[in-house]
Order: sequence, then structure tokens, then C-alpha cells
Amino acid sequence: MSEFNQALPNVEAAQFDQPEASRFDVKSSAHKPRILLLYGSLRERSFSRLVVEEAARLLTEFGAEPRIFDPRDLPLPDGGEPEHPKVQELRELMMWSEGQIWCSPERHGAMTGILKSQIDWVPLSLGGVRPTQGKTLAVMQVCGGSQSFNAVNQMRILGRWMRMLTIPNQSSVAKAFMEFDENDRMKPSPYYNRIVDVVEELVKFTLLTRDNADYLVDRYSERVETAEQVSQRVNQRSI
Repeated sequence: MSEFNQALPNVEAAQFDQPEASRFDVKSSAHKPRILLLYGSLRERSFSRLVVEEAARLLTEFGAEPRIFDPRDLPLPDGGEPEHPKVQELRELMMWSEGQIWCSPERHGAMTGILKSQIDWVPLSLGGVRPTQGKTLAVMQVCGGSQSFNAVNQMRILGRWMRMLTIPNQSSVAKAFMEFDENDRMKPSPYYNRIVDVVEELVKFTLLTRDNADYLVDRYSERVETAEQVSQRVNQRSI
């Protein structure tokens, strides 16, 4: 194995960071985990919204602080200005949150444009801060017919693009119109049990990672890039 002990010739030594368990924050934040919930339908009886509301109740039971964003009146991406009140509300909630739940109907084999539009209003960088990087994410979907996983699979890709820590568990509710009673509460079922699983797991992962999110997503390539930019600015000033 001695050949693996040789120096790494392409590494910028000043930016190389050896991971160590001691670097993780052993202190836990005292406030409740902050969870933002997004849903992907504007229908009066939106089953993705009803699932999110059930999830919010469970989050409260598990000691978290949930907030649900209402996408009504949110303009289409590029169809309004970033100063629009709904855009500002969404971005502030993104910054506030430590974890998120996204729930979308599956429409034409994909997440809805309503859900995607909410994410598209959130840039990877906002005022020098990445508003979603390092936050936990749980994905759910509701189906009008048989169970499918197209929407949750798409949302996983989207979550990765937004640099979020997507938990392993997920939920897909088949024939969602049959799973709620006349009071818009979800009936006891294996689908409901799975939602409990997802919410419980999200809270656990959020508690585990929220105080170490910055360290977990600190990247060598970005440290190298930042050092090069600083060096260029210094050189320009010295000319």
C-alpha cells in the first residue's frame, strides 16, 4: 500500500483540508428545527397542500417549527421582479429554514411547474450566501392514479442541484383523492405511516447536520477558486 502514501502533486496544499471528527460542532442549537414546506398545486382542494399540512402537524409533534409557503400570487420566473412581495417572502423563508419538505402532484410524469417555479425564484447565491446549501430536504408526491415515483425522483435531482442534503426516505401517495376524509384529514393507512417515517427522519437529519452544514459543504475546489480570486485582486492592486 506504500504507493498510496506518495504526495498528491496536483493539490493546492494551502487549500487542502484534512477531515477530522473533532472539527464537527458538538454543541447543539437550542431553537426548534426550522422547516419550510412547499407544495405544487393551486387547486382549491390541493392534495399536495393537504399532505404538507399533515406533515406540518407531525413536525410540530416532533418539536420542529414548520412554515408553509403559499404559492398563490407568486409570479412566474422572469415574469416579475425579485422585489415582488411573494418572491421576497419565499427567499426570506429559504434563508430562515434549516430543512425543507417539497410535495408535488405528478403531472404528465413530472413535478408541476408550480413547484418548480418556487425553486427557480431562489438563486444558488443570494447576497453572497447560498440560501439552500447544506439544508436538509425531504421529497413527497401525490398521484391521481397508481403509485409512481417520477416527481420525487425529479425533485431529488433538483435538490442536489440546489446543494441540499436530501434524506433517503420519501413518500408517494397513490390515488390521493381516496386518502382524505371530509375534513381534509388523511385517513390512517400505510401511506400515512410512510409520511410519518419521512417527517421523523427529516427532523433527525436536520438535528444531526444543521450545526455542521457549513463544514459539511465546504469544498476544496471552491477554496482554490477563492484563493485565486484573492490573489488576482492583490496583484491588480500592486500593479
